[in-house]
Amino acid sequence: MRYSPEALIAFVETVSCGSFSAAARRLRKSQSTVSTAIAHLEADLGFSLFDRSSRQPVLTEEGKRVLSYVQAILSASDRLDEVALSLSGETETRLTFVLSDTLHPDVLEELMVQFDRQFPHTEFECLIGEDEDVIDLLQKGRAQVGLIEARNHYPTEMGVTRLPMQTWMGLYVAASHPLAAQKTLQWDQLHTWRELRLNTYLENGASVARGPAWSAPNYLLLLSMSVQGFGWCALPCALVEEFAAEKPLVQLDVPGWPKAISIDLLWNKKSPPGAAGSWLRDHLQQGRIPAD
Repeated sequence: MRYSPEALIAFVETVSCGSFSAAARRLRKSQSTVSTAIAHLEADLGFSLFDRSSRQPVLTEEGKRVLSYVQAILSASDRLDEVALSLSGETETRLTFVLSDTLHPDVLEELMVQFDRQFPHTEFECLIGEDEDVIDLLQKGRAQVGLIEARNHYPTEMGVTRLPMQTWMGLYVAASHPLAAQKTLQWDQLHTWRELRLNTYLENGASVARGPAWSAPNYLLLLSMSVQGFGWCALPCALVEEFAAEKPLVQLDVPGWPKAISIDLLWNKKSPPGAAGSWLRDHLQQGRIPAD
């Protein structure tokens, strides 16, 4: 390749993040490294990609025209890596799958049954993670594939596919909680009561609690806190049905809830999944949530 892959990635990531510093944080590099890589790319191309006269870099007209070509080059390179790994027939001795509690329990059960039939000699490890934790585990190589509540943007090194399944999220409280006795609630009314929420939201700054809040790293722990009456919480409906049978939770009647959440499957393009990970990805791409 005539142009440095690192420079192409730095360019695309800067466009996605909106600044050199944000791109550097996402790529886990220094800002000077990102800026220098883009400067070298501009020198190779013979024109500027960004207008640097304002506080944040703005794409030039040339940069806008080049962007789609650079994205296509990186995408083709990723596909080549995946095809090469697939053709090599390499099967992982161990596959680590980090999944969200939003995955329907029946889907996970069927996945494990089929995986055992296809790869009986591959060690299969499941980790639970939500949001940024999933991405972090993939970036560090601690997991090979992961599930996450769908979002619009991911780090450049993340491969992503939207799964043909959704999960339903509802708002729940314990039967003993004062909110359980109210027939209809407005969203704003909830914020006078303690919210139970993922602490990954708090860490990445994606959402700030509007009222009192307790937090936990996964939905299963939040469910336990909800059962004990510590507050209201948005939870996967299937998780509540599966694990809150003995002490049922009350689903709150709030406009717009329950709501469907899309799920994305992620992997690290720098170390794409082998035969087992590719099978898992294909299996979930074809899957559907079982009927209740």
